[in-house]
Formats: sequence, C-alpha cells, structure tokens
Amino acid sequence: MPRPLTATIHIDSMQHNLVRARACAPGACLWAVVKANAYGHGLERALRGFAAADGLALIEIEGAVRLRELGWTKPILLLEGMFDQADVALLAEHGIDSTVHTVEQIAMLEQASLQAPINVQLKMNTGMNRLGFTPGAFAAAHARLRAIPAVRKITLMTHFANADELEHPRLTMREQVARFRAGAGHLDGPRSLSNSGGVLHHADLTEELKDDWVRPGIMLYGGTPGGKSAAHFGLLPSMTLASEIIGIQDIVAGDTVGYGSRFTAERAMRIGVVACGYADGYPRHAPHGTPVLVDGVATALVGRVSMDMMTVDLSAIAGARVGSRVVLWGAGLPIDDVANAAGTIGYELMCAVAPRVRMQEGNLEQHG
Repeated sequence: MPRPLTATIHIDSMQHNLVRARACAPGACLWAVVKANAYGHGLERALRGFAAADGLALIEIEGAVRLRELGWTKPILLLEGMFDQADVALLAEHGIDSTVHTVEQIAMLEQASLQAPINVQLKMNTGMNRLGFTPGAFAAAHARLRAIPAVRKITLMTHFANADELEHPRLTMREQVARFRAGAGHLDGPRSLSNSGGVLHHADLTEELKDDWVRPGIMLYGGTPGGKSAAHFGLLPSMTLASEIIGIQDIVAGDTVGYGSRFTAERAMRIGVVACGYADGYPRHAPHGTPVLVDGVATALVGRVSMDMMTVDLSAIAGARVGSRVVLWGAGLPIDDVANAAGTIGYELMCAVAPRVRMQEGNLEQHG
C-alpha cells in the first residue's frame, strides 16, 4: 500500500470558481493565472479546470510552451515577460503574449526580426514598486513600443498592492487606479488591472475599474488574498490534502510531544500521529492549535511538525483509530484557516505540496 497521503484536485471546484470570477467582473475577458504549476495543481489539470477562460497567464516560458503542446489554442501571457533575447523568437513561434516592464525588454523587441509580431502588455508601476514604468514614463514607453514592427497589440496593465483591503491605510486601489489613469488615460488599448482582490471588489469599484481583462489567481483555487473568507464569495476549495492516523499514544499530564518537547500535556490526552510532515509541504512552523479534521471532527495540531509526521489531539474524538481520515486543508477545512494559523497564506501551502505527495482527482462532494 502507498503512504496514505494524497492531494485531491477538484476540477469541478476550479470550474465553479472560474464562473464566480466572471460573475464578479461582468463583461471583462479573463486570464486564469496558472503560474507555479497552476498553484501546485498541475498545468494539465488547469487546462480542464479553466477550459472556459479566455486565456492562461503564468511566469515560466517553458510552462507556456508546454500549454501549447497540451493543445491550448487561446491566448497565453507571460506575466514577467521575456528574460533573454532568444525568448522573443520563441514567443513569436508559439503565439505567446509578453508583459513589458523594462526598457531592456523594449530593446529586445526593437532588435527582434520575427515572422509574426507578438501582443504585449505594457505594465505601469502605480505603487507596488516591483515591476513597471512610472506613470510619468509610461507614455514614452508606449510610443516606443508602438513604433516596433515586432509588436502587434498593446494592452495597458498595472498590479494592485493591497487588493485584499478596499481601504488600505497606506495605498488603496482607488489611488492606484487614479495613478494609472493619469499615466495612461489618453492612450489607446485594452486595460488589465484586477488580480483576485480586484475582481472580488469589482462591485465596490464599478466606476473606477474599467477592466477589459482581469487576472484572477488565488480565487480560482478556492482561496482569497485576505479579508473576507472564500466561502463569503462563494468559492470552493480546489485541493484537499488528506492523510490518515498511523499511530496513537496515550499520555498523561506532564508528558511532552515531539522534537524539542515543545508541547507539554496539562492533562491526560490521546495523541494521533498523522502521515504528513514538512517534507510533504506542510509548514514546519505551524503552531499548536493549527486546525485539523479527523473523521470530520475539528481538532488541532500539537507538538512540532517533523519531516514525515505530525501529531494531533484525539482526546475529544472517541471513535478515532489507526486509519482514521485526516483532512489537513480543503474539503471541510478552508486552506486560509490553516494558513492564518501558521502565519502564512494559502498560496504558499498550495505551491509547497511536495512531489512525493500522490496527486489524484475527485469531485469535491466525494471528499467533504
């Protein structure tokens, strides 16, 4: 028998979440973001889960080529653009769109001799201060791109820094939209502003957001960038990480559990050992009290997560036994709840699932 740890991917949930994203941004075309191997779900599964998307967006050029090899014929976008001059010809060969955020990338396009031009997304830095041209430099970059034979269509884009909070005290989406309008308002071309947070807040910013394209990521996988819960927005978990109890220890007050003896029992307890550890992608820094489900009953992590195992409190679950099912996140246990307890985000948990974890597919209802 294989080790009883599986990551079940719910294609039906991915399809459902895509429908929800469209409903939040009516009239906009939709890039489904599939970077980092579709947030750990696999590009092949993303093709089916997001088959109704208008395009797929990612970081890795090899992943973009792989999507074409798998049969995706609709648009593909590189969110960080090309990294080398040789990439330009590869993008043209496979019909892949590229983000442009530096003068060096513009120079690559100026030097390119292509059989067919490519579409680009010109990125403005409206306060995120990672990638993009300042609002004051944006028009000049746009004019330079427009003069290049290797460039076909130019989409104007930016990225929200605090889309999880509608009224962030340091930088709001409204402020970023105002900066975008100041730098791009007089330029022609489609607009692409909203990530998951922007999509989820579209109804609150109807006047400010005039997206022709949106770029949802985490919401398509049943998580949120912060703020309200995924359930509040009608999103469903796309991944259930589940294992089993493989051992049970009965301890008394004063006994300790795990490496470093970090947990000391204050009473008699029944401790279950779960086949999952940090080598599987579960966060080693998850503290006591991180939520877990055992046979559908809520309980909590105790002791330090080790490489291959973790320990949970079975004291209040009378029927728990070796072989009892343990849900670490997913069906019945929102990944954001686990991430919040561990001081991280659901994105990291999804992307960190290790190759040794068996992946399978199944409908969400079958795993609830």
